[in-house]
Parts: sequence; structure tokens; C-alpha cells
Amino acid sequence: MTPIQQQSTKQDILQHLLKQGQATAQELSEQLQVSPQAIRRHLKDLETEGLILHQVVQAGMGRPNFVYELSRVGRSQFPDRYDDFAVSLLDTLAETVSQDQMKTILRKQWERKAIEYRDRVGTGSLAERVAKLVELRKQEGYMAECHPVESEGADLKYVLTEYNCAISHIAESFPSVCGHELEMFALALQGCTVERTHWLVEGEHRCGYLIQVK
Repeated sequence: MTPIQQQSTKQDILQHLLKQGQATAQELSEQLQVSPQAIRRHLKDLETEGLILHQVVQAGMGRPNFVYELSRVGRSQFPDRYDDFAVSLLDTLAETVSQDQMKTILRKQWERKAIEYRDRVGTGSLAERVAKLVELRKQEGYMAECHPVESEGADLKYVLTEYNCAISHIAESFPSVCGHELEMFALALQGCTVERTHWLVEGEHRCGYLIQVK
């Protein structure tokens, strides 16, 4: 199978999962008329790429089945107009309400998101919380990673880097939403300060945040 054929088969798998919701390797093999061995190789690649997820389903006394479905990142591979709708909605709000009311609306939104992040990252060590935050951002479509940096004190510092922006169209029209991210991360990672080190909006190839204990 050529690289082009392999990519085509992977796209067929993603499209089938989009339409059906879930499927086993055997079902995909039968529907796409591709050998089970090839399907399993493609599924392994797609799962490594974070585009699909699997769960184990026990069917009677036999061997458990692996059932596959699209991840959030996988769904994002298909065109949608949600970001256009969001920008249009914000434009309408900006024309309808006062500037102070608009600021209040955006503040309420980031506060709500920060509380969600805070509850989900928990109260572990800073390393554990930053790692969980990175995973949450990945689930939302950000290509995120983090790594520790040397510090003069006893406490480690971490740099969270995002190489893409899942809300780039919104940020272009309403750059203030990016400013709220600093406050959002600081609230989510209680007891920490967050500083911006890089910014996609200013032409850099990534957004970066320096995170450290207060």
C-alpha cells in the first residue's frame, strides 16, 4: 500500500467513525474492505496521533472488543464554522452592549473556564497540575507541551508552550481574550504566577507561559 493509499484509508476510518460514532477493527475492515491487519496498523497510528480513542467492551465470555471513536482532536480535523459563528456572535454583542458590559461578559467567560480547569487539575504538585492542564488544552485542540526550567530557588519553574491557537479567529478580532488567558491559568493553578513569554498574536510561532510558585 502506497503512502497516499495509507493516508486515504486513515481518512476513510476517521469519516466512518464520524458517521457511526463507534466501530471495532473488524467492522471497519468489513466496511472499508481493508484487511484486519492493515486496519489495526492504521488504528494504532491514529491513536498515537491523538485522533481516536478506544475503550474495552466485554462481550459475553469471549475476548474483549476494542471499540474506537474519534477524539476531540479527531473531530477537529473536519471543517466546521463554529469559530466563524463565535466571532459573529461577539461582533453582535460588541455592537449591542456597552464596552464595559462587553468586558464583563468576556471576564465571566474566562472565570468560568478557569474554575473548570482548577477543579479538573486538582491539588497535586505543581508538576502534576501543569501536566493535567496541558492534557486539557490538548483535548481542546491546542498543540501544547510543558517542560521544567532551572531556577535559583528550591521550587521548579515550568514553561507551558502552545504551538497553535484553537481560538485564533476569535483572537484576531478580539485580542483581549488572549490577555485573559494569563489570569485564567493563574486562577486554575492556585498559588502560582503566570507570565507570558511568547505570543502568536505578535507574530511568534508559539504562545509561551512561565509558571512558578508565588
